[in-house]
Amino acid sequence: MRSTHLQSRILSSAALTVALAFPFAIRAQNRSRAMITKPINENLLHRLAGNTRSQANASNDAGRVEDGLNLDHMVLQLKRPPEQEQAMQEFIASQQEPSSPNYHRWLTAEEIGDNFGPSPDDIAAVTGWLQSRGFTVHSVHPTGMTIDFSGTAGQVRSAFHAEIHNLNVNGTAHIANMSDPMIPDALAAVVQGVVSLHDFMPHAYSKPHAAYTFTSGSSTDHAVVPADLATIYNMNTSFSNGTIGKGQTIAVVEDSDMYSAADWTTFRKTFGLSGYTTGSLTTVHPAGTGSNNCIDPGVNSDDIETELDAEWASAAAPGAAIQVATCANTRTTFGGLIAVLNLIKATSKPTIISMSYGECEAENGAAANAAYDSAFQAATAAGISVFVAAGDEGAASCDAGATGATHGVGVSGFAVSQYDLAAGGTDFSDTSSGTASTYWSKTNGATFGSATGYIPEIPWNDSCAGSVLSKYLGYTQYGTGSLCSSSTASTDGLLTVTGGSGGPSGCFSGSPSTTGVVGGSCKGYAKPSWQKVGDGVRDIPDVSLFASNGLWGHYYVFCYSDRRNGGSSCTGAPSTWAGAGGTSFSSPILAGIQALVNQQTNQNWNLPAKVYYGLATTNPGVFHSVTAGDNVVNCSGSVQCFGATTSSGGGGGRRGGGGGGGGQTANGALSTSSTTFSPAYAASNGYNFATGLGSIDVGALLAAWGH
Repeated sequence: MRSTHLQSRILSSAALTVALAFPFAIRAQNRSRAMITKPINENLLHRLAGNTRSQANASNDAGRVEDGLNLDHMVLQLKRPPEQEQAMQEFIASQQEPSSPNYHRWLTAEEIGDNFGPSPDDIAAVTGWLQSRGFTVHSVHPTGMTIDFSGTAGQVRSAFHAEIHNLNVNGTAHIANMSDPMIPDALAAVVQGVVSLHDFMPHAYSKPHAAYTFTSGSSTDHAVVPADLATIYNMNTSFSNGTIGKGQTIAVVEDSDMYSAADWTTFRKTFGLSGYTTGSLTTVHPAGTGSNNCIDPGVNSDDIETELDAEWASAAAPGAAIQVATCANTRTTFGGLIAVLNLIKATSKPTIISMSYGECEAENGAAANAAYDSAFQAATAAGISVFVAAGDEGAASCDAGATGATHGVGVSGFAVSQYDLAAGGTDFSDTSSGTASTYWSKTNGATFGSATGYIPEIPWNDSCAGSVLSKYLGYTQYGTGSLCSSSTASTDGLLTVTGGSGGPSGCFSGSPSTTGVVGGSCKGYAKPSWQKVGDGVRDIPDVSLFASNGLWGHYYVFCYSDRRNGGSSCTGAPSTWAGAGGTSFSSPILAGIQALVNQQTNQNWNLPAKVYYGLATTNPGVFHSVTAGDNVVNCSGSVQCFGATTSSGGGGGRRGGGGGGGGQTANGALSTSSTTFSPAYAASNGYNFATGLGSIDVGALLAAWGH
């Protein structure tokens, strides 16, 4: 007998607790109602809006791919009935409440599917439709939220009414769908969309160490090693007390194997971590269901990300088990997403996941944004803490790799999920304030550390539009008198969109009028109840840690012996080793800090961000508030760019009247207003978009965290 609407909702926290002891009963009581209520008519179509890349345009078009091109292991993202989504959210909230019988009661992937997944009838209808269109359905994820299927470009064109074309993007070959996919209208209530029909993979959030002219070779160059991290963020007492992450497994999800596991061992030995004998390293390729969708990727150019993630997670939690979870990218699906989905259903799950990849939400697409949110939600319900790098582009995440922002404010579609902690980036203020001798010893210790204590922080910002850098070098922040409009900016590599990312979610769902620019029918991710700051949408980052790649003479050192991709032999003094920055470091380090919390409290914490915001109110001493500087980047064009002028007479391209004039070309600064300069974004007391709640005093965090 079909359940009633009332029965399809979660009964109550208490009822669910009882039912979980009797799984067959709960399946009968809480199974979702069917959403597919009419015959599938191929002539009545629904467009899956917001799922076409900006690169899929006429100027890049190199013609349709062959119909026989194999597209293996595509992912179809489903959605549950609204009442079941609300029930899922309520259950996760109850997992956080000590008074609830569901407190820290973690679900298996199967329990998530049985109690909160789409109706089995709906899943059967969707899989049946895929098969009727010639696709091979490999598996339905146990949560019921994704379907793994394969087919050809011709089958995609026929079923989804979307042609896959070859593209030539700045000399690089790609493939992508040239229009939004469409599905029969009858399926629209259940199908969110195909996660990806292109091969533009997310990018890693790390930046190689750069020797900037105005600081290179000066006495202010102080690289950060694990001993420095422990001193600056107050970890040493915890380590001495045996709080080292013992018993915890941190999975860093990747799309490349490590170049050499020996690098991790050398890193730990050199920096005094090998004495923590419970620390370990393994590489796994978490298996999928049915036809395995997780293939060993081997070593590729992303191996640098894999190594730094594994090493610096271990630096923060030297007694933890580090699990490198790697899956190869398929032609259209990011291996990191495959790894996360497969880890959730694994028999032996990690307690913590760190992901150092991302893509701006207005470019990532509505289906992909939903897919990462859904995966992180399932991980949270399963008791796994998820940490995600916020990004390395200041507030302009849709302009990664550019010399100036043209798309306005944008944030990572991965990091905006309420089910992860978004990790931002800072830099140290000692060089700009001339106080380096106060915070760094003249000599290194036995494990190469030289920091003497906490160092005041500013937002990490490599751009010539940053207020701290502009003032330091004697320039204005925008216009013809700005650093960005000077020859110094180009000579010193400062025309860049690089810095710790942050801002409000603006295009998690819907479709932008211009791809990559918030607008059109875009909607931001709704504000979670525990984030009582900012505006009505999810804001990132949540917290930040040092992430600079050397602008002010500070960067991270790690062992990376792949010389083909910029590494070096890990011999001699670490000053000759590889160096980098980026929120790729913040995420695994924060994951390591969570391992310390888990060990001390002897339990998992599946939603650490909620705890952090609570502590910001009750124990503000946990955080180092960042109040000076900003993550403003240089920009041009007409989208949220203040102070830019063009070479046409009278400054006709100028927005808002700020800076410049007389027809000179000048760079602007990213701003939330076109009439006044409203920096996107400035640091301030309390929460701010540049650094979130600030950085962490780990000793204070452990003392304040409840049991």
